[in-house]
Amino acid sequence: MLATSLATLTSLKFHSVAFWLFQASGSRMNILELWGHMGWPARAIALILLVMSAWSIGVMLDRWLAFTAARKQSRQFAPMVAGALREGKLDEAIRVGERNKKSHLAKVVTAGLQEFRAHQESDEISGEKIEASKRALDRAEAIVHTELERGLSGLATIGSTAPFVGLLGTVIGIIDAFQAIHGDGGTGMNVVAGGISEALVTTALGLTVAIPAVMMFNYFTSKIKAFDVEMDNSSSELVDYFLKRSALIQSRSK
Repeated sequence: MLATSLATLTSLKFHSVAFWLFQASGSRMNILELWGHMGWPARAIALILLVMSAWSIGVMLDRWLAFTAARKQSRQFAPMVAGALREGKLDEAIRVGERNKKSHLAKVVTAGLQEFRAHQESDEISGEKIEASKRALDRAEAIVHTELERGLSGLATIGSTAPFVGLLGTVIGIIDAFQAIHGDGGTGMNVVAGGISEALVTTALGLTVAIPAVMMFNYFTSKIKAFDVEMDNSSSELVDYFLKRSALIQSRSK
């Protein structure tokens, strides 16, 4: 008996998809009508999914703007600071970094240069001074990496949980459909339409929220990896610059 009821419900569900598409194409069923067919548990789940969607969209926009600004300012910062360092203008290099505060490279390089300047008691560049600058670079890299990842953990959570929240709405819709079958004693479309519509709407909404969240999480993660490589290279190049400058000063003093 239960197997027969499940088979009947499955058949009705597939027929209801076609029926819903036909109604939607004829403009006879809109979102308000679907909302009216949903019970309060399914409505609560739909609202939760909408809040998750709004949150994920906010994170996407925030990270997109932050990454775009970081990329743009880094392209301006790199040649300018390289030119200043070639001429030995340490203060000018620091000022260039302070003018590009949204650049991930500027934040790291400026931290190393400021630490180097703070220990510059003489023209001699000691190993301790270079080591202190390297530690400052490492700290700045860790801070910038954390800043770049801001909000992405929530995006990953939404991408992984939204389908299950939608699935919960599907289960509630199926339960309502069985209750309607039990209460009415029939198996017609009118008996189960409300429960099936809840199941379809919440499932579709959950997937609609999850798919963009997962795609953008992967995209931003790949961007952060590229930024990490750029910061590592910039830190290494700055340390090499300090070592070369130290060797040049030592050779001149001999």
